[in-house]
Amino acid sequence: MKGIVFTEFLELVEKKFGLAMVDRIIEESNLSSQGVYTSVGTYEFSEMLSLLNNLSKNTNIPTNHLLEIYAEHFFTTLQKSYPFLLEEYSDPITLLSSIENHIHVEVKKLYPDAELPTFEVLEKTEYKLVMTYKSSRAMYSFGLGLMHKTFEHFNKKAKIEYDKLKEDGTEVKFLIEMTNG
Repeated sequence: MKGIVFTEFLELVEKKFGLAMVDRIIEESNLSSQGVYTSVGTYEFSEMLSLLNNLSKNTNIPTNHLLEIYAEHFFTTLQKSYPFLLEEYSDPITLLSSIENHIHVEVKKLYPDAELPTFEVLEKTEYKLVMTYKSSRAMYSFGLGLMHKTFEHFNKKAKIEYDKLKEDGTEVKFLIEMTNG
């Protein structure tokens, strides 16, 4: 997993819960990296899971909810650092439907060894998008948070529902409907 995911996660933890919490979850996680990350480095996904699980344990916030919160923070990082990824889109449905064929292609240019989930568009209209998420990492809640933030970015509202196609969350179908108001 790319280091930017770790550095931004720890930045969010510090911002929301304080530096003492960052130290605590690193200490409790018994990490190969010792919790020292660079944004361009590559680290084991198990370290992220350990950090997330320990943050959840210490805050009593479910990991899926923490992933949504983190995704919203990460979206802001993408906006600032890689604005070109968002600039060519005029609406959230078009942007979300292009994750696999444009956004992830651009991410791979920046981080060639990044392991990204796959998104398959099953249905797309002007106000509706149905797509599947597949990843062995089961971080669909991170995707959900990014989706919510995408609609916020375009000043639009949406109803986003999901159905786990596999109980472990490695395959999830999202139903996204843009709403009025």
